Amino acid sequence: MDKPPVFTADEIARFRAELADKRVPGAYEPGRWSVSPLNRDPAVAGPLPGEIRLRDATLRSVETLPGVVATDEAKADYLRRLVRAGVGEVVTAGVAGRADDALKAEVGVLKEENPDCRAVCPLLFTPADIDRAWRAGYDAAQIWVQGFGEMSLIYQRVYGQAWNGEEWRTDKTPRDRAAVLRRAVPLIEHARSRGLDVAAPMLMVSYLTDEMLQESAEVLTGAGATELTLFDGPGAMSPEAFAHLVRRTKELAPGTRVGLHPHNTFGLAVACAVSAARAGADVIELSVNGYCGGPGNADLAATAVAFEVLYGVRTGIRTEHLTALARAGEALTGYRVAWNHPVTGTDAFSWGGMDLITQETTVDPLLHNCLEPALVGNERKVPFTLDSGGYTLVDKLERLGVEVTHEQADRVLAAARQTMIAEGRLLTDAELAAIAKTIIS
Repeated sequence: MDKPPVFTADEIARFRAELADKRVPGAYEPGRWSVSPLNRDPAVAGPLPGEIRLRDATLRSVETLPGVVATDEAKADYLRRLVRAGVGEVVTAGVAGRADDALKAEVGVLKEENPDCRAVCPLLFTPADIDRAWRAGYDAAQIWVQGFGEMSLIYQRVYGQAWNGEEWRTDKTPRDRAAVLRRAVPLIEHARSRGLDVAAPMLMVSYLTDEMLQESAEVLTGAGATELTLFDGPGAMSPEAFAHLVRRTKELAPGTRVGLHPHNTFGLAVACAVSAARAGADVIELSVNGYCGGPGNADLAATAVAFEVLYGVRTGIRTEHLTALARAGEALTGYRVAWNHPVTGTDAFSWGGMDLITQETTVDPLLHNCLEPALVGNERKVPFTLDSGGYTLVDKLERLGVEVTHEQADRVLAAARQTMIAEGRLLTDAELAAIAKTIIS
């Protein structure tokens, strides 16, 4: 049916002109996004890099999710999706419990998709572990450094021996921070002798004092670490605190890459990533859907799109892959994200079914949706609800292939509302179409 027009063509033209006066190139990209120009103003947003590297740790992180049992084939398929999405660095699972052939095959899958994508092997605790990663073809090794002195013993592999009543303490048992750092030195040196880059994650950085940071930076970079990575397992660092640590690490280790691994305890992991990038961080470690133990990591999709859209910082991510990648992550892990999860949630682009929401798209589709859903491989949804009016109903029926007159639309609207109130739920598309067809006939 021809819907009665709400606004004249002249009014719509004036609306669009009013919008145009408030938009600037970059912050506004027709058909892609419309965000505040303040995001792109250096006086407001501060300095930001032209690009930032995103390192995905989903394959390592899923190992910490209880109940996840994925086949090698499923993980390989997922790895291909990650690389195709433009991820420039991938942290796989560690070497423990895995055959050499499996490690080599995993690196092979990654390199087949993109030879320039960097394979990073985590959780390497011995020279033999490092040799296995080197033979498998990894580009870089992560040599984790616990964040305390003697208390780092909590995180050592002593529990099996203790359970069996065996003495695990030796004359090499670290009792202070210096001893903890000394344990990392030969591992870093060995990895570097094999031609591997070395990222040295400094764990539990929310407890890191400036004195500890100075000592750690000196020892780890002196051993040859090519990156110092600030890991915040508890998620206890604010964006401002992360920025401070990044700046201080840059001062203490000029020429060394600085990375970070934020957790999302307060919903600020993406903000921590942006703040750290502003302070000079080189790489952000994150995961699809934020997968990790506890509160999770920064989400790949939200982080990438925040950098690309809000700030104009290039990430190399092919954003149109992000929603499919999120759904694939759910299939791999069995852990589903919230319906309104940023960027990739199934209803992230649904503002309800009021006529004022659904009809504003005739003026400009980037009013309530500051992102065009297709930019991230998602879709705009328009539910039919008790708040829906005739315009929303007719648009919905037309998409369902049902044509109604104005009088019939009013009857369908009344019948549909009555049914929803009686049953205490929304109608499916099929049920709404059935009501309309009954009235038409």
